Amino acid sequence: MRVTARQLCRRKPLESMIGEAESEASEPGGLRRSMGLTQLTLLGISSVVGTGIFFVLGTAVPKAGPGVVLSFVVAAVVAGLAALCYVELAGAIPVAGSTYSYTYASLGEGAAYLVAWCLILEYGVAVSTVAVSWGQYLNELTDALFGFTLPDAISQPPGAGGVVNIPALVVVLLCSLLLARGTRESARLNAVMVCVKLSVLVLFVAVAFTAFRAGHFADFAPHGASGIGVAASAVFFSYVGFDTVATASEEVRNPRRTIPLALLLTLGAVTVLYILVSLAAVGAQPAGRFGAQPAGRFGAQADAGEAVLAEILRDVTGAGWPVVLLSAGAVVSIFSVVLVTLYGQTRILFSMARDGLVPEIFRRVDRKRHTPVGNTWIVGAGVGALAAFVPLQYLADLTSMGTLVAFVAVAAAVVVLRRIAPDAPRPYRVPLYPVVPIVSAASCLYLAWLLPGITWALFGGWLVLAAALYLVFGRRHSALRERAAAPGRAEADVSTTAAQASLIS
Repeated sequence: MRVTARQLCRRKPLESMIGEAESEASEPGGLRRSMGLTQLTLLGISSVVGTGIFFVLGTAVPKAGPGVVLSFVVAAVVAGLAALCYVELAGAIPVAGSTYSYTYASLGEGAAYLVAWCLILEYGVAVSTVAVSWGQYLNELTDALFGFTLPDAISQPPGAGGVVNIPALVVVLLCSLLLARGTRESARLNAVMVCVKLSVLVLFVAVAFTAFRAGHFADFAPHGASGIGVAASAVFFSYVGFDTVATASEEVRNPRRTIPLALLLTLGAVTVLYILVSLAAVGAQPAGRFGAQPAGRFGAQADAGEAVLAEILRDVTGAGWPVVLLSAGAVVSIFSVVLVTLYGQTRILFSMARDGLVPEIFRRVDRKRHTPVGNTWIVGAGVGALAAFVPLQYLADLTSMGTLVAFVAVAAAVVVLRRIAPDAPRPYRVPLYPVVPIVSAASCLYLAWLLPGITWALFGGWLVLAAALYLVFGRRHSALRERAAAPGRAEADVSTTAAQASLIS
């Protein structure tokens, strides 16, 4: 099967992408533009603030010590540079698909297909990991309220004492049901859950600061700058998901303005919150050696499968009520992350199906509910099975890897589109161009380099699988390839020119 470089690099014209999105949105059974800035920002916060901040300190503090606070700052800077690139692209290309669509318009179909599978890895594995944590916090809650927990065989992942993780499967299927019912209904419930989760984390910060001890920061970086960097690659998982905002472009009012603002508001709010939580946690609980545990109390809690923030509150207050509130907040928080991340994954597949790169069922929209129902249930079933039956010890790092590679593609897309479509409307432009995109790509590659070797091996295998699927199905059914093969259409669809870009309204 022969694939030429010209086929792999064929770009989808910007006006074609935008025209298709607007045409489908105007159809009676198409996606509805039902979200405004507030709802979209809450959706972004919901997709980011979840299981990461509730458990990541248990693995990050042993690597960086009290310097984990700087690790959150480093991760925020990397995410922030990527967000600036997203802001420009979201304004120029206001269509569903996020990084996939941006890559298709700039680097071509082959790169876009691989990036799409990086996003599928990011979202799918993130949902699975988050769903597993939901079961753990559910056990914390039932233990605090009623004095019982579910047996490990049905509440822990395989490899950690479990056989099948029933709570993880249940939460994924419940979120799939809600998404299938409608985007507007899901957004309303999500807004309520975001308020709950933010209130719980603010409560944690307030209570933990009552036990703050400056001496806990004395040995600030026991493993030096390298330890802070390694921890940054781990806590980066906590920032994964803000790009979900861009996947909602076709269901948002005035997307050229709303998407960029929501991206910036999301990342700003999350960064401030994370730094406060890490300061409060380390200030209330020492990060150094704890008994026979070299990794300290944080590491001991993580190894025991305990909810770190809940245990800190238990030690600080000596009472049960803060633990109940934090565990309840975590249950709600993680539910909302599963909901929003599943949403993002279905919209990536929706865009791919519109381009003919995955089967047609992923783009079929229910005329009554205005949602891709079949797409939603297929994704829910696959992610639910992954969460219930697959050992997840390496999957958090895989999520970070998929995200970092996608961010590199976004930075590259900014540079390429500036060259091939310089006159395209851009409500927002990356400052200090081209320094910011270059530094963004380099910093993402640096964090990826710090991830374990097993993560690189698994990620490489995932890309090989994606390439095989492209050759077997995607290339043969590509809508752009079919249009290019039609008489008189080849040259028009091969790439985006400045003249074409100037036609975009």
